[in-house]
Amino acid sequence: MVNLIGTYQCKADVKGRLMLPIALKKQLGININESFILKRSVFQPCLELHPYSEWKLTMDKINTLNRFIKKNNDFIRMFTAGVRIVDLDNSGRILIPKDLLKTYFFKNDLVLTTAINIIEIWDKDSYENIINNPEIDFADLSEKVMGNKEEDVS
Repeated sequence: MVNLIGTYQCKADVKGRLMLPIALKKQLGININESFILKRSVFQPCLELHPYSEWKLTMDKINTLNRFIKKNNDFIRMFTAGVRIVDLDNSGRILIPKDLLKTYFFKNDLVLTTAINIIEIWDKDSYENIINNPEIDFADLSEKVMGNKEEDVS
């Protein structure tokens, strides 16, 4: 399993190419030579970049779902909608398709932030709004999620 660390400010060029920061490339190690999976986030207005090995673990879990149950089939369809395979080019850039650029990024200023084993790609303003959301009490959330492992976190 990959464990990534860091938040990086970046810019996409006019063609939608995004250079991965050197620090992320180093952390990805041998995974840097694999393809990546680019998909819409389930919960946030951002894109997720999954190293292929991590995507395979997720797909192994999803493949255990019974597809003859409608909600499972609906979930699979929605989860995989718009998923793209992307590779680093010779300069270490990924290409974000134009439709995703228009939907998720209002300016050229982006934030790449790690979420354990994936990289989230955010519009800078959207990221700042989420991180600084006054409606979320991070101390309270931390206690509820991490404070008591025996307690149900729902």
